[in-house]
Amino acid sequence: QVQLVESGGGLVQAGGSLRLSCAASGRTVSNYAMGWFRQAPGKERDFVATISWSGGIYADSVKDRFTISRDNAKNTVYLQMDNLKPEDTAVYYCAAAGRPVRSPSGYTYWGPGTQVTVSS
Repeated sequence: QVQLVESGGGLVQAGGSLRLSCAASGRTVSNYAMGWFRQAPGKERDFVATISWSGGIYADSVKDRFTISRDNAKNTVYLQMDNLKPEDTAVYYCAAAGRPVRSPSGYTYWGPGTQVTVSS
């Protein structure tokens, strides 16, 4: 069992930056592929990024703006978000899976989410 808790969300102006954190407990995140997803009101939960032992994989919409990383010593995964746009506004979730896949259905453990709002 893995418990995940996101933090770092908030309100930011377009062009600004935020860093989300996902703290894990129960098991070490180094045993899992960790992913970030987001869900805007009335929309499906979308893939943002995932990281495994081979590095990060990104959705086209965030490539070159977002960076996923992990600190195994702290059992924490991060999502650095730069040059934020209003369309990035959503609840952001971290999740753990056995493989670095893009589909939410491939992830077993989920955090409760953190709100990110980008104003224009």
